[in-house]
Amino acid sequence: MSLEAILFNKSDKDNLSVKILDQLLLPYVTKYIPIYNIDDGYITIKKMQVRGAPAIAMVGALSVLLEIQLLNSEQYSFDQCNYDASSWELLKEQLHKRLEYLLSSRPTAVNLGNALHDISNILDNADNISSLKEEVFNYTCKLLENDIKDNVTMGNNGARHLLSLLEKEDFHSDFGVLTICNTASLATAGYGTALGVIRSLWEDSKQKTANGNNNMAKMAHVFPLETRPYNQGSRLTAYELVHDQIPATLIPDSSIAYRIMTSPLPIKAAFVGADRIVRNGDTANKIGTFQLAVICKQFGIKFFVVAPRTTIDNKTHTGDGIVVEERKAEEFKLVSGTLVHAETFDPILDEDNMPISAKVGVAPPEVDVWNPSFDVTPHEFIDGIITEVGVFTKNNNGNFALTELF
Repeated sequence: MSLEAILFNKSDKDNLSVKILDQLLLPYVTKYIPIYNIDDGYITIKKMQVRGAPAIAMVGALSVLLEIQLLNSEQYSFDQCNYDASSWELLKEQLHKRLEYLLSSRPTAVNLGNALHDISNILDNADNISSLKEEVFNYTCKLLENDIKDNVTMGNNGARHLLSLLEKEDFHSDFGVLTICNTASLATAGYGTALGVIRSLWEDSKQKTANGNNNMAKMAHVFPLETRPYNQGSRLTAYELVHDQIPATLIPDSSIAYRIMTSPLPIKAAFVGADRIVRNGDTANKIGTFQLAVICKQFGIKFFVVAPRTTIDNKTHTGDGIVVEERKAEEFKLVSGTLVHAETFDPILDEDNMPISAKVGVAPPEVDVWNPSFDVTPHEFIDGIITEVGVFTKNNNGNFALTELF
């Protein structure tokens, strides 16, 4: 059973509830926090308590749904908020402003913008608050359902594509793969994007082993990068791989080239997610992705981007048009984690028997910092874009044709 980043209780349509897993506390503490409105959604996204482009979009949409639920409640007091309920048009105008506010929480991830754009269109066509809630409810449920279904499809598409390439190379041995950031259940509604492909490859490997097909290409190991400075790879991806019992070795971001060169197991591919893919295939993803792509090209390792169609930005032509979010310096100068015993490495507990979260300074407080959250990988370094509608590769001129995704 995969981990769940979002708990959406829709058993009672008049009393919907949402809780999200606080990913800042992983891997030692599993704690879900409630979402009641857009402000809660903004905070959890901004603070990176929830992260991963698909999950960000879903939490954003759910926070809008819950705010609409509040507005639709007879117990809600309009004089305690920023809404003017004197007319439907005024209320719609103020809701549009709230959507703009929510979008500012993570501007690089296009999935959030796409979801809020869809909700904005629903708002424009709604006749009243009750019909708005019904339409946004239906939209959000479909968003979550499609995410899981599309992730499984993407995983199978990517696995089949890589295994087909290895067959053409006449490669019939065990191999390893690389990945960066977190792109699995914690970044989606379930299964995952890039890690979804890895899950599919692992299921294929187990099946071949069970059938005695030991002379066929099988993924035998995963090398997740730590993903500095926020350590999504070490805190989250490693956590998920251990949870799913997929053989893995966590490596530092700075060790990619040496790991490839010295690995006793040939590394045949890297799978990464995406926060935005523009028309020519240039891709924004977690900082360090471009570095990984450059190294893979040097060693002849296939580099794949895995993302749903909702991650496509059909308005921006090249990566030069992507606005890259810059995070606070403290996220780089301070390492966050669970306080552990210096010798045993066991977590130190508080009076409630819960692990204690702590921050440790690793840089001079006064030093200047550049801390971009993402980088942009030019399409020249990408061998394929894996989606739920297929795998897109470059033509003889080295260009992607992604029109089908627009």
